[in-house]
Amino acid sequence: MVGAGAGAGAGVRVEDLTWRPFGRSRPVRDHLDLEIGAGERVLLAGPSGSGKSTLLRAVAGLLLTADSGELSGEVTVGGTAPQGIPGSVGLVLQDPGAGVVASAIGRDVAFGLENVQVPAAEMPPRVHAVLDEVGLTMPADSSPATLSGGESQRLALAGALVMEPSVLLLDEPTAMLDAATAAGVRAVVAEVVARRGLTLVVVEHRLDGWLDLVDRLVVLDASGSVVADGETRRVLADHGESLAAQGIWVPGVPDPEPLSIPLHPAPGAAAGRVADGRVVASASDVRVEHTTRRLGEPSRATLAVDGAGLDARAGRSVALVGPSGAGKSSLMSALGGLVAPTGGAVELALPLTPAEAGDRGSARDRLVPPHEWASTDLARVVAWVPQRAATSIVGRTVRDDVLTTPLALGQDRESAERRADALLAALGLSHLADVDPRQLSGGEQRRLAMASAIAHGPALVLADEPTVGQDRLTWAAVSGVLAAARDEGAAVVVTTHDPGVVDDADSVVRLEAPTQPPPAAEPERRPLLARVGPLALLAAAL
Repeated sequence: MVGAGAGAGAGVRVEDLTWRPFGRSRPVRDHLDLEIGAGERVLLAGPSGSGKSTLLRAVAGLLLTADSGELSGEVTVGGTAPQGIPGSVGLVLQDPGAGVVASAIGRDVAFGLENVQVPAAEMPPRVHAVLDEVGLTMPADSSPATLSGGESQRLALAGALVMEPSVLLLDEPTAMLDAATAAGVRAVVAEVVARRGLTLVVVEHRLDGWLDLVDRLVVLDASGSVVADGETRRVLADHGESLAAQGIWVPGVPDPEPLSIPLHPAPGAAAGRVADGRVVASASDVRVEHTTRRLGEPSRATLAVDGAGLDARAGRSVALVGPSGAGKSSLMSALGGLVAPTGGAVELALPLTPAEAGDRGSARDRLVPPHEWASTDLARVVAWVPQRAATSIVGRTVRDDVLTTPLALGQDRESAERRADALLAALGLSHLADVDPRQLSGGEQRRLAMASAIAHGPALVLADEPTVGQDRLTWAAVSGVLAAARDEGAAVVVTTHDPGVVDDADSVVRLEAPTQPPPAAEPERRPLLARVGPLALLAAAL
């Protein structure tokens, strides 16, 4: 969230913008010129890694504060550098959870106001007004952890709008949402932009949902140059075929097929050790609760999953679907041993060789709860592709990141390097092999997370929204790598809102959002003197 401007739309001017992050030999933005009129609504599209998010950050004035690269050229908003008027630009990111800074939604929205020293008396009415504007009707002291995906995105939008920006930038704001929830968020955006007269720039791979909300389409190619610019439907009519060939999801063009990707076998891989069709992971009547604690208040439990179950089988793929907030990621976390279920059972196969099993040989022929496993065994058998790909980065370079787990497990270096290089090539990351992975785009980081997760040949692949942020070409590559892991004998479980991924799955499990139990009655608060110990009273008296 960046954003107390004066409201109403302002023009944006980008002149000769060049940006090269430190550690990159070439700029990711090179001599870009772009002008957006006040009140204009623009859809910005381009292949993964073309610099769309970088351009938004430049307009928001964030590249200058990052201190991580070389910047030249000029960016102005309403004729002034965006840093000159705090709040003139509001930026909403793809992952709303990444911007949460407080334990209550009201405090989270007020954070920007506090930073620009808005008088305390003015904050509550502004916060409540903007929460109403975006359709968040729960109490202002509600925890952000209790929000669904759509509600979280509305909270992020409220945090930007409370600053009264003149320009609103949205970076794939609906990519992680189901179709109905995404439509609700787009409707809120349309109402707010029309009411306030804001200038709007939306970055999105999937164009169809935004066509009726914008009046201009700007398309970047893989190098970051503008290759098409004009009225939205005219651009699609004139350039649709060539844009689809560059990876743009052009409405009406059939979806691509997953690529056929042969992988070099991983030495000592767990994949393939479980007989084809046998259960690798099982969840039965699983219940998961998330507890939040705030100082001086009773803990609050949120029911994330209730009564869920699935079987993941070797050589098969499962698509885990359901509305935002249904608990798909929570069930995946339980399957991978990242969280302990509060009810039901989760069990995993332990396909170890006799040498790997040691004195645990009896466990090789049965399913075992993940909390009974050694961490090395979990790493050998389970692959985790998180929704927030940046959280999985551990390597100094992209190639180092892919090699981390195979080498930590003692796999042969030469064989591991061949498989790593094949994965990078398949996922379009070979040219970035020596780059700091923290400098990659969001889509590139997700593909890196996929490569790093399956580099060692796991028996169970858990991928949380792996196709988010991908263009047509990289979508086909990611889907192809998932299929290759399945063909190696791995059980693959994917959470997704992507119809193409669902179509490619061998089976589908649907979750629904659980009914939340009524909140527990808060205990009667005791008087202050009754809540402190005798030593504290003595110290106060002295």
